Amino acid sequence: MTPAAPTPAYRRLSVEERRTQLLDAALGLFAHRAPEDVSLDDVAEAAGVSRPLVYRYFPGGKQQLYEAALRSAAEELEQCFDEPRQGPLVARLRRALDRYLAFVHEHDTGFSALLQGGSVVETSRTTAIVDGVRRAAAEHILRHLGVAEPGPRLRMTVRMWITAVEAASLIWLDEDKEPPLDELRDWLVEQFVAVLSVTAGRDPQTATVVRALASADG
Repeated sequence: MTPAAPTPAYRRLSVEERRTQLLDAALGLFAHRAPEDVSLDDVAEAAGVSRPLVYRYFPGGKQQLYEAALRSAAEELEQCFDEPRQGPLVARLRRALDRYLAFVHEHDTGFSALLQGGSVVETSRTTAIVDGVRRAAAEHILRHLGVAEPGPRLRMTVRMWITAVEAASLIWLDEDKEPPLDELRDWLVEQFVAVLSVTAGRDPQTATVVRALASADG
């Protein structure tokens, strides 16, 4: 008689592993439901644990869990623009936007709640987390442009474009994810080049950046 296969040994998760498991479960729920529509029971069920265990790791309840999940999503979004500064700028922007828009696609409802605000769990802390993503993305873009000390017009142009990317992403979700992602990405890259060119007409620093980009592409 063939002996039965041994039962896999149960492995207790470390504190960090368990916390990550709960955050992953919460992010999965927030990706497709507004934060106010997600309960701690929902998170516990999705993670396969008890509600008291969720409270053990997040004693502040749903608000603390939401903010922690938001920080986790923010860190992922910030990394989208952390592209190695090698090769043509346009190619780097395309790769960065591919990652950013993939996140938008995978976390559609949660992304809308994150950027549009109005959630019952929105606070000054959650607003600061979102603003931190925007500022980090802008800093990455400025480094891609090779500008160590950007003037107000160039910095404003980059931050305006980041806002345009957010707005376009939200409209794209509202329009049933049309046009296709690759078309949306290319259009946003073309917009960036266009707004830089407009600012270059009024700002010598931006004009220098545009000339350098044209030379590199050439």
